[in-house]
Amino acid sequence: MLLHELSDYIASLLDVSHFSDYCPNGIQVEGRAQVQRIASGVTASQRLLEAATAWGADAILVHHGYFWRNEAAAISGMKKRRLAHLLQHDISLLAYHLPLDAHAELGNNAQLAKKLGMVAEGRFGDQQIAWYGSLPTTQTLDQFTAHIAHTLQRTPQVIGQADRLIGRVAWCTGAAQGYFETAVALGVDAFITGEISEQNVHTAQETGVAFIAAGHHATERYGVQALGAHVAARYGLEHQFFDMDNPV
Repeated sequence: MLLHELSDYIASLLDVSHFSDYCPNGIQVEGRAQVQRIASGVTASQRLLEAATAWGADAILVHHGYFWRNEAAAISGMKKRRLAHLLQHDISLLAYHLPLDAHAELGNNAQLAKKLGMVAEGRFGDQQIAWYGSLPTTQTLDQFTAHIAHTLQRTPQVIGQADRLIGRVAWCTGAAQGYFETAVALGVDAFITGEISEQNVHTAQETGVAFIAAGHHATERYGVQALGAHVAARYGLEHQFFDMDNPV
């Protein structure tokens, strides 16, 4: 299919125009006009670019692309090498940040809920990207932590009492630790995100609400996979997800 047809479809699907974001959503680097093979990954690192090129990708679909607000504008160093690689091989880069966090079915938060068995009841936070809901059955924090570790294949960092009962939860993938106090106000027993900050430890200890940092990369693997699989199935394209592991 044509690259711009693919871009237009995803823009409509994710309601891209609705979001005020920190980076451009859609085609960030334009490559060949025809797309048959789509590679996907969390972040457009050099490792991902090289793996996707070796596989024969026409376009690369990511959650974390380039051209972030307030970053240095000069095309030099690491940025030059990444852009040069894409341009040399005529490969497109398409990136979707907040729209991919928020989508009700294919988004990172929707997919994390599906993976962990959480039942969504509502949303909160900036542009309503964070979610809250419940677990199908109440369990201890220790049991829930073990379930997360097994499902995501990553041991989370947890602040909270191991025997605390967890029934109501809030979550937001990636670096959403700033939503913790809002989640506490919703009356949840635990908040799940990717990263933790110093002040989150004190909030967890003083409120009794558990804080679970399950990994920025680990919590955001699933949205871009789901989006890639969706467009591949719809348009008869080939799709391959590349999990370039990241300990954060």
